[in-house]
Amino acid sequence: MNADEVRAGWASRSTEYSPAYYAYYGPNETSELLQATLGRIVDTDAAVLELGCSSGRHLKHLHEHGFSDLHGVDINADAFDVMEAEYPALAEAGTFYSGAIEDVVVDFDDGRFDAVISVETLQHIHAADEWVFGELARITDDVVCTVECEAPVADVDDGQAESGINYVNGEIPLYYRDWGRIFTDLGMEATETQSVGRDTLRVFRHA
Repeated sequence: MNADEVRAGWASRSTEYSPAYYAYYGPNETSELLQATLGRIVDTDAAVLELGCSSGRHLKHLHEHGFSDLHGVDINADAFDVMEAEYPALAEAGTFYSGAIEDVVVDFDDGRFDAVISVETLQHIHAADEWVFGELARITDDVVCTVECEAPVADVDDGQAESGINYVNGEIPLYYRDWGRIFTDLGMEATETQSVGRDTLRVFRHA
């Protein structure tokens, strides 16, 4: 799959892993961990951007715990309709951007956000678009927090993984990457690492 095909797949997704799917399950253990992690690092008035926010279950949990300057970007326009229906307080309080991460973040000023977070989103960025990781380091004034699947695990791969790419359910490309190296190579300092089920939470900060 090329980069355009990957983006188109997420933009039109309406079944598993869609905005309605995530709204159905709501905030989870990862939501709680993100809130606890950010709560130790930044104030609740910090500007926080979630990449691939979908219908907003993680941002909802942050909002309910006092975070007031919340932003999200998602390529699936249904995400914000679902958010308005399921999490109306978040939809009203936050600022949201409809489009591909690669298209949206280039328009933000340097250091626009205090924290940029991603939960199982950057792992789906096509190899041709890896330049966007540098943009994420640029637009945060302090923190990048990733929660991504970094290595093959049985329930994700179904024996399909090869060359660092796995097609989940035979259709969704997942790219295994060394996030610690990616963001430290961009000049950030790795300050926290924690296992979260099949994923790894990593916190990076500007020195």
